[in-house]
Amino acid sequence: MAATKVKEIADIISAEVVGDGNVEITGVAKINEAGKGELTYLYLDKYAKYLETTQASAVIVGKDFPTNRNDLTYLVHPNPHWAFVQVLRRFFDSNADLSQTEDIDPTAVIASDAKIGKNVVIGRNVKIGKGSVVSHNVVVLEDSEIGENCIIYPNVTIREKSKIGNRVILHPGVVIGSDGFGFIPDEKGVYNKIPQIGNVVIEDDVELGANVAVDRAALGSTIIHKGVKIDNLVQIAHNVEIGENTVMSGQSGISGSSKIGKNVIVAGQVGIAGHLEIVDRVIIAAQSGVSKSITKQGMYFGTPVKEIKTSHKLEAHHRNLPKYAERINKLEKLVAELSQKLNEK
Repeated sequence: MAATKVKEIADIISAEVVGDGNVEITGVAKINEAGKGELTYLYLDKYAKYLETTQASAVIVGKDFPTNRNDLTYLVHPNPHWAFVQVLRRFFDSNADLSQTEDIDPTAVIASDAKIGKNVVIGRNVKIGKGSVVSHNVVVLEDSEIGENCIIYPNVTIREKSKIGNRVILHPGVVIGSDGFGFIPDEKGVYNKIPQIGNVVIEDDVELGANVAVDRAALGSTIIHKGVKIDNLVQIAHNVEIGENTVMSGQSGISGSSKIGKNVIVAGQVGIAGHLEIVDRVIIAAQSGVSKSITKQGMYFGTPVKEIKTSHKLEAHHRNLPKYAERINKLEKLVAELSQKLNEK
């Protein structure tokens, strides 16, 4: 993003400037990560706590948010989220440059002992470390990095700016850096795409099964930490963070901006909603639905998920409902008979 004055951005999004409109903006970031020269936005009350500490130079806020920091320039808009999307659309283009006709761009830096298969496309400024194997039909787009001794199996797609550590294994069909599922409705209810301009960071010793999809962050990074192992057909949404040595079984999914702790076990077909936190050393049994943060270590099961002992008790009662109904009917008849006898006396 070329340096742009706040007042110019305000004109684009029709916002009111409170503060210094001549402040120059050179980038965008999340409110808790933004630094000097960056623009951010605030539209959810749960993130308002960062308004007093953000290091951003400017922030887009709604009309009801306080604008009392003298060192911060505010752009006041009735719909900050929508306004920020307009900024992303205006200043960022997420489409890769497809003008190159060569399979391996001359700016790519590939270790001499790395092995490259047939029909591989490697973009600008890509780096591939020692001993890594990039198999047939793999696409690695610009500014991505692959560390040492990695195995990238056939038909893997690694989109721009992805960072992959050492000894990472990506099985066939893995997609790294696909756009996050980000849309916002306009005043007519038509959904408009939110540009996803972040990236994906995969640390050392991670293994991703076939057809795993890891979305790039809207801003910042989607992060998979060291030692994580993920089974086939798993969806990791934008801005998710998965802690070290966590494992996930097939057909599970994590919604956007959720944070999973270290040494967590997620069994098959588990769904985890967005903006949640799961502490370290939690076990989530198969086919569970997690709709609230899990703040206590232990084993959980069910939809909505509960501590497993509680879930088993509830399941036992559920199985016995026909017996309970029969007993209740008998008791109701007995009460009716006793009432009739008392009335007769």
